Amino acid sequence: MDLHDASEPDARFRAYAADLASVLGHADRVKPFEDYCTGLISAEGRKSVEPLAAVTAPECTAAQHQSLLHLVAQAPWSDAAVLRRVLERVLPSVCREEPIQAWIIDDTGYPKKGKHSVGVARQYCGQVGKQDNCQVAVSLSVATHQGSLPVAYRLYLPKDWADDPVRRAKVGVPDDVTFQTKPEIALQQMRQARADGVPPAVALADPAYGNDGKFRAGITELGLPYAVGIMPSTTVWRPGEAPLPPARKSGRGRRATRLRRDETHQPVSVKALALELPADACQQIAWREGSNTVLASRFARLRVRVAHGDARRSEPAAEEWLLIEWPAGEAVPDHYWLSTLPADITFEHLVDLAKLRWRIERDYLELKQEVGLDHYEGRGWRGFHHHASLCIAAYGFLISETETIPPQDLLAPGAARDLPFPPVIDPEVLPLRSQRHVPNSIATLRIRLARTLVRVLPRCPCCGLMRRRSVRQIE
Repeated sequence: MDLHDASEPDARFRAYAADLASVLGHADRVKPFEDYCTGLISAEGRKSVEPLAAVTAPECTAAQHQSLLHLVAQAPWSDAAVLRRVLERVLPSVCREEPIQAWIIDDTGYPKKGKHSVGVARQYCGQVGKQDNCQVAVSLSVATHQGSLPVAYRLYLPKDWADDPVRRAKVGVPDDVTFQTKPEIALQQMRQARADGVPPAVALADPAYGNDGKFRAGITELGLPYAVGIMPSTTVWRPGEAPLPPARKSGRGRRATRLRRDETHQPVSVKALALELPADACQQIAWREGSNTVLASRFARLRVRVAHGDARRSEPAAEEWLLIEWPAGEAVPDHYWLSTLPADITFEHLVDLAKLRWRIERDYLELKQEVGLDHYEGRGWRGFHHHASLCIAAYGFLISETETIPPQDLLAPGAARDLPFPPVIDPEVLPLRSQRHVPNSIATLRIRLARTLVRVLPRCPCCGLMRRRSVRQIE
């Protein structure tokens, strides 16, 4: 199927949805699948099952509600199969300007008030920036500088949930799902992606993952380089240093096999190492264009060996890059990364790849704001993942549409404050408000697609009024 043929966007969208629905395993799921995706694109406000039913079938909302609810909460279709098909269809659009640059590992939180939704617990929630009652999902996305697409998505199940058979049974957690840490879930997703033939690239992650030595070792075992955030307390050997070789004999007369340290030969934390650097060690490097200007900061890089795990090694750890971001005027550095990218990589390229993880933050925001990733109101394991797969499917089509819409002119800095919302003159032709700063933004594309989909919907998703049956519907 060609996503970029000359047909109308609504025709392309319906063909895309029908193609994805072909992997659902039952013909009765195809129409609800198409309706659910249509609702995610065209509905305004909350995008849970009931509002989607009201938009897509207002004349029989109760029956449509049951149909959509069965699809998302009960039907046993494979999320992995749908996400693989989304990747097959959308990857050419993601890679239209450059090949895959990174695999980004991250998690996103969903604040919750109650305690009965699957996986909900008091834990760190990035959306609110603190410990709170929430669900957390771990994802793996492929990314270029133009966009990213999730290829795996799984709820993190805290240990008290994983060990509670009563709560597991109530929300339908599968028997084969056991407790795993977030880094363990991420490694499992990466192994599956490698098995599925996803194009390899450098793995990026924040310190919640990168500080885990087993996680970094797992990435290396998969044959992938990484550039991952670490905590300031991570210990490394200074450039040119390494642990002492094993002693000739151990205390019992046997040959020692483990590396050693002594009182005068010790590693240091990356923070302490950064504070030892001379004043001219940092360079000003730009890594991308922001919404108003080029983003830049001061960076330093060193070749170091990780010290964690020396006591279990017989050979020193391989050298890798330590990248330090130290903005001007700050008393201490802001961020630290470890990277196994090649020793001859340019400084600018190393910084650019390490900072590419910013993409996932914006794309998660678009997934939530534009297609309702965080709007699901059910409590079950299956529904949580099915809703996420449907949202990713809708988001994937919006990514593919970026090729079909000419980019708008970039606005001058500060002009976004003065953007007027055009008046509605003809209800049949909804106006478009220019989007802020970003050409071909997902927000603009969703509105454009909603304008075409609304022509075949019986109820306007904006004002809620019933519409006259169009010629297309009569045919």
